[in-house]
Amino acid sequence: MKSIIKLIIVALFVNFLTSCGHNPLDIDTSKVKLDPVIFKRLDKDVFLLTQENSSQKMLEYQKKYTTFYTRYVSSIVNNGGKIDSLYSQTLLRFINNNDIKTAYNDLIKIYSDNDVELLGDDMTEVVKRFRAFFPKRKTPKQYVTFMSGFQYNVVYVDSTLGIGLDMYLGSKNIFYNMMELPKFRTRTMNKEHVLSDAVRGWMITEFDNADPVNNLLYHMIFYGKIFYVCDALLPNVQDSIKMGYTTAQMQYLDKFEKNVWGFFAKDNKLYDNDMKLVSEFTSDGPFTRAISKECPPRVAMWLGRQIVKSYMEHNENVTLEDLMNEKDAQKILSKSKYKP
Repeated sequence: MKSIIKLIIVALFVNFLTSCGHNPLDIDTSKVKLDPVIFKRLDKDVFLLTQENSSQKMLEYQKKYTTFYTRYVSSIVNNGGKIDSLYSQTLLRFINNNDIKTAYNDLIKIYSDNDVELLGDDMTEVVKRFRAFFPKRKTPKQYVTFMSGFQYNVVYVDSTLGIGLDMYLGSKNIFYNMMELPKFRTRTMNKEHVLSDAVRGWMITEFDNADPVNNLLYHMIFYGKIFYVCDALLPNVQDSIKMGYTTAQMQYLDKFEKNVWGFFAKDNKLYDNDMKLVSEFTSDGPFTRAISKECPPRVAMWLGRQIVKSYMEHNENVTLEDLMNEKDAQKILSKSKYKP
């Protein structure tokens, strides 16, 4: 009995030491000074427009939303088409569309001002962490919610982070059914995924994937870094939400991580520069056909995240800024000592 007790104590002590290991994402934000993030509600403002007040309202909105307002009308609402000089008719046609009006009624039932205020509180913590990890980088100057006509989830342009709330009306929303969107897409089109999608969209824009290297390993590591930064900024959000996976899909990857890595490691798949193959493992879908119907989509991104996590755990002097500036995917893989 005594020997069993000793073994238990040793096991607990080893576990304690492991839990006290280096965590590169553990950071203190108490000294970060930041005004609270407040989302401006362009989604509500545009529905205040009438034929009679449009000229006055347009001037108000141009001042309130700055250059993002012009982008919104010309590129989002009008999808790049021809617009009149004051944009008024373009927006009036948009808000008077019966489907758009119905969708807007759904939106305001789901996203009250209090809901959007809470979203701002969550984003405030995200931005604090971003400034702590990346003190030399700029953060958005403006945060906006809008209706995109079911076109855009997240946009980051002209120093504005915008969220198309009509893309998060709930997986069973009638319009998603009318558009015949697949279930693997609509499953995440809800309030639970708004924050993580917004953060990921911002990070992809912040750390542009413009390197000429086009092999699978490069894309794997690039997106691995993006998801790792999302881990840093959203420490209290479940991995399944950040990755856009179901619980079953996460369990599959936990169980078969070694097998998945083996699939990519053999036959030099990591260095294949066939963009069709790259897309097969980085694009959304119901599953990854080449591996298994149980294997989730975008599996190369998940695997990249695992490699990056291992890299950061084995290289304690590397900061998050260092990681994002490192363009050598092979170096990250080699120094990660990744071995599931």
